[in-house]
Amino acid sequence: MSLLLLLLAALLEAGGDAFVRVGLRTPAEFTRLFAYGTGALMLFAYGRLINATRWDFGRLIGIYIVFFFLVAQVIAWFTFGELPSRGVWLGGTLIVLGGAVMAMSVN
Repeated sequence: MSLLLLLLAALLEAGGDAFVRVGLRTPAEFTRLFAYGTGALMLFAYGRLINATRWDFGRLIGIYIVFFFLVAQVIAWFTFGELPSRGVWLGGTLIVLGGAVMAMSVN
């Protein structure tokens, strides 16, 4: 269940950031305001979700970073047409490996 909540948090944060980015890039005032408002609500929901739990904050936020990275790459690719570079692939591999180490560690 915790992993699903972390995935939802990543979707809210990366999605909220994407809406703000759309708002910054669009000339249409209504679209810009809609994008800003949606982004703000999503980012607030992310903050509320991630801080309302009684998780081991440092460890689970470390694992959350893996979800955030993966979701952000998918959004960047499908929404903005930004394909990951070799450096992003390499760094992402290290992020995923680090998350795996944290997930498997027992306190």
